Amino acid sequence: MRETDVKQRAFAMPLTSPAYPPGPYRFVDREYLIITYRTDPAKLRAVVPGPLEVDEREALVKYEFIRMPDSNGFGDYTESGQVIPVSFRGRKGGYTHCMFLNDEGPIAGGRELWGFPKKLAQPTLRTEIDTLIGTLDYGPLRVATGTMGYKHCEADLAKVKAALNEPNFLLKIIPHVDGSPRVCELVQYHLEDIVLKGAWTGPAALDLTPHALAPVAELPVLEIVSAVHIRADLTLGLGTVVHDYLHQPARGSIRAGERALVF
Repeated sequence: MRETDVKQRAFAMPLTSPAYPPGPYRFVDREYLIITYRTDPAKLRAVVPGPLEVDEREALVKYEFIRMPDSNGFGDYTESGQVIPVSFRGRKGGYTHCMFLNDEGPIAGGRELWGFPKKLAQPTLRTEIDTLIGTLDYGPLRVATGTMGYKHCEADLAKVKAALNEPNFLLKIIPHVDGSPRVCELVQYHLEDIVLKGAWTGPAALDLTPHALAPVAELPVLEIVSAVHIRADLTLGLGTVVHDYLHQPARGSIRAGERALVF
């Protein structure tokens, strides 16, 4: 294989049999159970990277179970994790803190393309008689269980779609071959071409169990605020870099050639 061939084919790994195809990545009949809860503001502050900011008075977390039965290139899979409401330069959005799913392709693609914090586990989302049930197992252990009354009340579709249209933020980290960080970036992406098929609210409960490698319980549930069940078609848009930690000085740091003022 010539060097030019390598450059032309170098989309994803492995070179001769990539773990996922090029996009666009379209999802049909994507189903969400999102339970919003209040947590410890100090623990929330400890896991959200600057320059993202959290509202410590609200201290909210969105625990998500997402069923994806029909997705271009990725197939049929489920994921679960925590998204934290944040703001970036005055714009409200969501920071994906952790995600667990059961399919190699979107684990590899999510991490390599966008920087999704994805790990292998066994999430589920299903309807059992009158209850929507989401679970997350890491190995043999249950670490999350979410329940919601099935379609008790229609949600405000305009508000749900506005929330889906908000920017999403990720911390993308790729190490160099010597173990040092080669890429460390704050990435922004949007959901695109959203077709909202329905949204409902209802009573909800969420139980999180401590686990060393799936530490969702480190953001404890203090109060359930709301829950929403969503069905939609959408495209997962590719990202843009909005902050480069390796090539931008941190807030409060001094650029080369500048002198600090001493009072």
